Amino acid sequence: MSDTDEPVRKIGFFHRIRNYFLTGLVVASPIGITVYIGWWFISLVDSHIKPLIPAAYNPETYLKPISIPGLGLIFLFLFLVILGALTANLFGRALIRFGERLVDRMPVVRSVYSTLKQIFETVIAQDSKSFSDVVLVEYPRSGLWAIAFVSGENKSEIQGKIEDEVVNVFLPTTPNPTSGFLLFVPKKDLIYLDMTPDQGAKYVISAGLVNPQDLPKKNVKK
Repeated sequence: MSDTDEPVRKIGFFHRIRNYFLTGLVVASPIGITVYIGWWFISLVDSHIKPLIPAAYNPETYLKPISIPGLGLIFLFLFLVILGALTANLFGRALIRFGERLVDRMPVVRSVYSTLKQIFETVIAQDSKSFSDVVLVEYPRSGLWAIAFVSGENKSEIQGKIEDEVVNVFLPTTPNPTSGFLLFVPKKDLIYLDMTPDQGAKYVISAGLVNPQDLPKKNVKK
């Protein structure tokens, strides 16, 4: 062995076990949490939908004591598909309009219904550009930057009070992106990023551990 050769550092048994444990934890945790959330959601839907299924149409009636997980979710999916098909025809649209006129007479309920309806129509609409852009905004002070999502153009009274063109920006919190702040930011003060909303959400949830540079960029239509 020459003087220039560096001694090989041996890794102890407990140190190796620790590394294996941490690696296994990193691999298993996302899978376990995802499976747990999925199973919780399926169980939640089943607990509310299964009691509503007539015994004659419930496969578990003929398969006792076998329980079918996700049966409530399947029936809920079929119900929504049938409801959408019925709503698409003339009779269904007339029935919906009649129901909305009844709701419109209820002071508190009408506000909640109209707001939720507008949100769902905006999110589900195929041509909607809501939350399609990821931006950098200076927050909470000048010189500090945070990731945010453009939720839409501002066409309300707020725009009339501000000289610059402003956009509605949702600034999520870490690691829970379902909460955050609604900001009205001048468009010229935003830095638009190439990352997709999905990549931006992963960046926020992981508190910066997931690097968007390792992910493909979104296709920008010119």
